Amino acid sequence: MNQAQPTPAAAPSAPAARPDRAPAESLPVPLRFVGPVQLAGPDLTGSWLVPLATYETPLWPSVERGARATARAGGIRAMVTAENMTRSILLDAPDAAAAADLVRFIQDSLPALREAAASTSRFARLQDVHCEQLGHLVFARFAFTTGDASGHNMATRASDALMDWILARRPEARYGSISGNLCCDKKASAVNGLLGRGKSVVAEVLLPSRLVARYLHTTPKKIADLCWRKNWAGSTLAGSLRSANAHFANMLLAFYLATGQDAANIVEGSQGFTLAEETPDGDLRFSCTLPNLILGTVGNGKNLPAVTENLRRLDCLDPRAPGENACRLSLLCAATVLCGELSLLAAQTTPGALVSSHLRLERPSAT
Repeated sequence: MNQAQPTPAAAPSAPAARPDRAPAESLPVPLRFVGPVQLAGPDLTGSWLVPLATYETPLWPSVERGARATARAGGIRAMVTAENMTRSILLDAPDAAAAADLVRFIQDSLPALREAAASTSRFARLQDVHCEQLGHLVFARFAFTTGDASGHNMATRASDALMDWILARRPEARYGSISGNLCCDKKASAVNGLLGRGKSVVAEVLLPSRLVARYLHTTPKKIADLCWRKNWAGSTLAGSLRSANAHFANMLLAFYLATGQDAANIVEGSQGFTLAEETPDGDLRFSCTLPNLILGTVGNGKNLPAVTENLRRLDCLDPRAPGENACRLSLLCAATVLCGELSLLAAQTTPGALVSSHLRLERPSAT
């Protein structure tokens, strides 16, 4: 008796286009070039109009006001202090003693691990490894430079190879996960603030009191006092995690969307610090420290025509040594953050200024 044969499974095919689903570029996020934002070394010098894509339209004139004031002061000094895209693997040892021995082995094997990581990519280079032990579990946080890419996939691929390298030499250990959350990707954490993730950038400016009065309509003392009370004391009361700033996330999201970055990385990117001090001469020393800027000039999202044009206008697509374009972009990003942070703090020193500006710019019929 003949039995019915199973029908072979059809080969997977691309999902059919659905007319109710819009193409990738059809959702309009308003974008405007603001500035110019002026940088005055030590890592980058010049002036750029910076693209910001946002629905919060008051952000444009606010950043522009900060850009105007800092340019009149001679520009923003910005520097990249570290580069390390991270991925943490999770390994399972037989017991706590074996886990401690595995940590020592990983740390002692750094030169060999660097060779193994370099074999996975033309650009991924292992810089360091940080291990944490939890009972019989081992978390190894690898830190890489990744050229001009933000490096998510590059770091994951290299970490996968490093895990294989370790397990081949330590057969008593077992695979736990390719990501153990010590990375720490797209989550607020202390480890990223302590060790950094992506580009760590500091931007600062010295603003004479006359420019603070003319362009920001306040005083250095008022900004410095508010920065301490709001950003530091208020954030401490709120339980903020290694973060003392007014609104880094606003500028980061607008900059990330305009330049084709993974916008979810503003979670760790917005963990940073604003310092404002009145100098003995009565001027304003103002800085923003961003230890977790994750961005790149190549990779997913950068091939969209609008994004490519924005990166070109920022002079971040010219042939340069690997990593230089991404560093330039991170410096421009940090300077933009400083402009917006400065402007908002200045506005909040004056009663009613923030509310009236938002009503005027976002709800003109209500004014």
